[in-house]
Amino acid sequence: MARFSDSIAAPSVLIFDWHGTLVDTHDAMFSAMEDMLPQLEDLNLVERLLPEAKCRTPDDARLVRYIRIFRRLHPRILAERRVSRTDIFNAIFGEDRDAKLIAHKAYNEAYRRYFGKVKPFQPGAYEYLSALKAMGIKLAVSTNRNREFLDKELVTVDEGRWQHLFDATVCADDVTEYKPDPEVILKTLDKLGLPADGRAWYVGDSYVDMLTANRAGVAGVFYNGACWEPQRIDSWFSYRDAPSAVLDSFEDLLDLLALLERSQPKAFRQAPAEVRPKPFPPPERPEPRVEADWHPAVVKLIRPSVVLFDWHATLVDTLDAMYHAVDDMLPDFHKLDLMGRMVSPEDSKTPEDARLVAYVREFARLHPKVKADRKISRTDIFEVLFGDDQEAKQVAHRAFNFHYRNHFGTVKAFEPKVREVLEGLRRLHRQVGVITNRDREFFEHELAAVEETGWTHLFDVDVCGDDTPLRKPHPDQLLLAVQKLDYPPDPSVWYVGDSTTDVIAAKRAGMTSVFFNGAQWDQPWLNRIFPGTHKHPDKPDVVVNDFSEFWALVLACEIGPP
Repeated sequence: MARFSDSIAAPSVLIFDWHGTLVDTHDAMFSAMEDMLPQLEDLNLVERLLPEAKCRTPDDARLVRYIRIFRRLHPRILAERRVSRTDIFNAIFGEDRDAKLIAHKAYNEAYRRYFGKVKPFQPGAYEYLSALKAMGIKLAVSTNRNREFLDKELVTVDEGRWQHLFDATVCADDVTEYKPDPEVILKTLDKLGLPADGRAWYVGDSYVDMLTANRAGVAGVFYNGACWEPQRIDSWFSYRDAPSAVLDSFEDLLDLLALLERSQPKAFRQAPAEVRPKPFPPPERPEPRVEADWHPAVVKLIRPSVVLFDWHATLVDTLDAMYHAVDDMLPDFHKLDLMGRMVSPEDSKTPEDARLVAYVREFARLHPKVKADRKISRTDIFEVLFGDDQEAKQVAHRAFNFHYRNHFGTVKAFEPKVREVLEGLRRLHRQVGVITNRDREFFEHELAAVEETGWTHLFDVDVCGDDTPLRKPHPDQLLLAVQKLDYPPDPSVWYVGDSTTDVIAAKRAGMTSVFFNGAQWDQPWLNRIFPGTHKHPDKPDVVVNDFSEFWALVLACEIGPP
């Protein structure tokens, strides 16, 4: 719903953001981001990600956490396609100017491989811009896009009809700073010979655009082409930097100008009513992402007396070392005679599993998409490759351990609040343990090293991959843990883990399976990896997306153990 400040002045110039306001280049932008984010480690930017406690919003904190761990965009962002790379970089690097410059440069290198596909963001954009020009309003573009990209897109969009609409364009490489620095707007006004005041409107689709307008001293007009909810928009701004207007479409923009013309009849060369085109439909709301069910709000679970956790990718992040070791290990499959022991395609659970097997068999390395996603563990990889061949999996685990020894050591809490959750469980007098396929030599080092002080005192029991003859998904490790605690294996024992092997192990042990969806799989994918078929019957009892959801679930369970 359009809204605006009563004090807004009729514009002499409309300066537009480019992507997400005038044009849609989402395909190229998100492809470039997916290419660029895996480079964060090589660019030395992982350690420069903003601490979650310093993020502006909870959404920003979740984005930082996700990118730090998985080196890619959160699936919700990819599904909704509502935010720009500038918003992303400002969210994850804050005021670290040098980090953002490095990120923008890497993005531009990646964008160069994809740019060119461009279309108007909403129907009728050319007709609306032509009407604005006929009214005597100067038109300009101020964008974080580089000149080589804007000039190509400007001659491409709408079959080149836009080339002569704009009185000035200023790009990121025309100035020394990226938005939210106001230089890109101030230089535009300088080129037009106009002052930076309320009669200059900057029309953009993001928080960063409005912050830039505010810093430039011009009127910020938020173009809500992404169809954000009003309360969501309000949550981004303080009274001081709130936009002068929020508009859902170019039709709303013409309505606002028509209203201003009534009180300022000489503001425009021609009245809006004389030049406005027939109404075009507004931008369509993005399809909402289908979230996972098995939701904590609807499940009925027995209150836990014992909570067992997986280690890697549940409590802690050791993804870098794990994937480096897997990379080093797979070429050894030839001399270990493991290539011929992989499952046949018809025995794979999903088409994706079959493709992974075929790729490893042919190239002796992980498929690039698996490495880019960083979402599955070596245990899951071995389950996909070898199925029920226990001997082959044991050989693979030993080969992994040999190479992991060269990489392990760096370990981080998966989320900032993990320790607090573990301490909270102990205050509730719950017994807490760790079940991991990691060998003890690695686990004990990581347990003592995490968060510098270590977490050794937080657990009543731990069972490692070399403590039992069979590793997960067999239930032996879970059964040994409760045996050590002198507690029966029943649903009042929760096992929290991030993989299909964790779920299978919990269900086979007769325990409650809590699937930790730190990788943010959506509902269709969860249905695929937990099909509930005769061949693959095991499904989690509940899915939690982060530790705040898990803690709420613990507190909500009121039914005691059987």
